[in-house]
Amino acid sequence: MRRTLPALALATLPTLAAPLSAAAHAPHSQPAPRGGAVGTAAPVVLPLFEAIDHIPVAVEHREGYSRTLYKHWNKGLNAADGCNTRKETILAEAIEAPQVAPGCVLSGGSWLSRYDNVVVTDAARLDVDHFVPLAEVYDSEQTPWSPARREAYANDQDSPDTLIAVTAASNRSKADKDPAEWLPSDASYHCTYAATWVATKLRWDLAADEDERQALLGLAEDCSTTLVTYEPVEQYA
Repeated sequence: MRRTLPALALATLPTLAAPLSAAAHAPHSQPAPRGGAVGTAAPVVLPLFEAIDHIPVAVEHREGYSRTLYKHWNKGLNAADGCNTRKETILAEAIEAPQVAPGCVLSGGSWLSRYDNVVVTDAARLDVDHFVPLAEVYDSEQTPWSPARREAYANDQDSPDTLIAVTAASNRSKADKDPAEWLPSDASYHCTYAATWVATKLRWDLAADEDERQALLGLAEDCSTTLVTYEPVEQYA
């Protein structure tokens, strides 16, 4: 399953978003993202240790990186609702739905920021984070991606993992760091964080450097029952 905007929210925007499940960042169901992806393979489920071993190890390369290489935010899954990918992600992850005014202006509502276990009641305090940061994606591309593939990643709403709404403070603390350099302040989220990071790398066929791999393996030692679930992206327009 994958995240969807509530049916009532889609039907009535820009008036009121429908209530959402209390499980923030839960699995969801949507068509392929607008960034160019046109197909995914069947879901793969692996224990965390085994999943880490499926990530190729390679030296990172940052030369030539720019955020502008990854076009975001696009019009989202429903261009008629007036909300871009960022706002649609925020709406989908609300534990209490906000009011939605014309222009997708949000008021009220509440969210659970998983990085720091903070409940947020003002959407302006939220950032939508690329779980694997854009600079890290660039570092980890095994061959240079096309603009379509990069846009698809930057706006990927077809996975519960690629985008996550968190406090601006926690997102800026993380910046472009990998798990060897940064972990969420909420230690109870570390197993899920590692599994989500690995799932995103596997979904998008990204490499890891050796320090990153060792950090993930260290986390996996305390996450023996944690599973990684992902759907590999197959094709691009």
